[in-house]
Amino acid sequence: MQRKLVYSLSAILLLAVSLMAITLGAGYHPALGLDLRGGISVTLRPVTGQAFDKSSLDLAVERIRERVDSFGVGEPEILRQDDAIVVNLPGVNDQQQAIDLVNVTGKVYLRPVIGCSNPVTTTPVTSIVGTATTTAGTATTAVANTTVVNLPTATTGASATSGSTPTSGAPGPTRRVNSVPPTTDPASATPAALTATPPTGGTAPTDTASSDTVVATGETTTTVAGATTTTGLPFSDPAATQVLPTRDGGKCQVGPSGGTGEVFVRDSAAPRIIGGGWGVTVDLKTGGSGEGVWNALAKECFNGTATCPSKQLAIELDGQIQSAPTVNAENFTGSVQITGNFTKNEATKLAQVMNSGALPITLQAEAVQTVSATLGKDSLRAALIAGAIGVALVLAFMFAYYRRLAVVVLLGLCVSGTLVYSITSFISRFYNGVLSLAGVAGLIVSIGVTIDSYVVFFERLKDEMRAGRSLRNSAQRGFKAAFHTILVADSVSLIGAAVLWYLSVGAVRGFAFYLGLSTLIDVFVAYFFTRPAVLLLARSKFMSGKKIMGMEPSADANQALGATS
Repeated sequence: MQRKLVYSLSAILLLAVSLMAITLGAGYHPALGLDLRGGISVTLRPVTGQAFDKSSLDLAVERIRERVDSFGVGEPEILRQDDAIVVNLPGVNDQQQAIDLVNVTGKVYLRPVIGCSNPVTTTPVTSIVGTATTTAGTATTAVANTTVVNLPTATTGASATSGSTPTSGAPGPTRRVNSVPPTTDPASATPAALTATPPTGGTAPTDTASSDTVVATGETTTTVAGATTTTGLPFSDPAATQVLPTRDGGKCQVGPSGGTGEVFVRDSAAPRIIGGGWGVTVDLKTGGSGEGVWNALAKECFNGTATCPSKQLAIELDGQIQSAPTVNAENFTGSVQITGNFTKNEATKLAQVMNSGALPITLQAEAVQTVSATLGKDSLRAALIAGAIGVALVLAFMFAYYRRLAVVVLLGLCVSGTLVYSITSFISRFYNGVLSLAGVAGLIVSIGVTIDSYVVFFERLKDEMRAGRSLRNSAQRGFKAAFHTILVADSVSLIGAAVLWYLSVGAVRGFAFYLGLSTLIDVFVAYFFTRPAVLLLARSKFMSGKKIMGMEPSADANQALGATS
């Protein structure tokens, strides 16, 4: 029995020390929320009267997160609350910068690709349109009229060039952009299809843009007296020729938009297994606004015209190219298939983008709130001071009332605090969780829940001793009865925390989450630390010959206190 108690006590102490060592060694720490760190909170809602659905809002949240992460905002909090999106940006002090950062439109543009950087080898495919077969190429023959562009910098004025003058000679091997997955099944026979096949090797053509053309890059630029300042904020200008980033870090030069995602039937895009690999199918709207717009673009790209020499059609969302498949048919009826060696996740995301494009959403900033860093630090300091005072008063009471047994309370709070700190740090590091002022309040309140567990146990122990039992026997019997009460009480706290978390939003959820987390840890510590610690102390001389918990042990108790096993 005693050996099991020692094992239990040693295991939980080793766990607490190990987690804390990993946390400190790796530099993990709880990410502080906006109210403790300072920054800006932006609340976004769809424009009044605009039709939207849940998937459009979910995609907007994802796009905002990608934009915020790409600009290095530390530990942002981005969440959807019904039809609103709340973006908390710790450390950001410029309101206009915050609004620009979260400004996404959800509008999908269809743009011809002039060329892309960093091509790699890919496998060409064969696609079928009706009864006519169009071959995109073979394993040893390059697709004609494809280019690799030396991407230009942002320029305005008389002219803009996209690369060097083309030279004659044998074309290079078939190639693709890193961000566009290669196709996998050359033998598949499908309806009208696009294949994710980027341009082949070759030299870059001269851009023949007129003197009025503006060639923009994917970064916001401000030109003053000949000097260009890059702010790093990507933007989309559907009327201009641009160099835009791809999802995987490459870049493509695209021409003006020839259409939007509204050519697709709403919610018709879906990931599917096509020819042995993952792809996306989507239905086209009938008439000129759907098939008509799409086929006009498809014809240009399929024929490799000057506006679409790469034969690729880019699907762009908020200044980022989601996919740039090669057009393998001149005419599409009913639906389109996009194939390539997509993963299931990539195909699902692309389908989500296309569904969003069929119902674009425009968000407006409903409220912008600034929290100064000084106020955040003051709030954190006040919370820590309040917590420290509360813990000190509770410990003083426990030592005054329960004497030496209060040592277990002190050590138990240390173990619980270590576990809470480590788990909170891991949540911040791996799940983007943040600790707000409400969360700190939840942790402080949970100290009371933990102390309640000790009080229930110790009072039950005193009842057993009043009945004439030894401290050793009282500890064993007392914990068995007390643990049932502790489970019931903690279950009530967990239910309350769960209901509060489910029904509330924002900071209140933080309070409920950390209260629930601390309550679970309390149950764990009560069984694996408090129980063995008290039972072992009851067998030791540490508790002998003294007033215990404000009462004299019985003669039978004094006899048992000297015995060890």
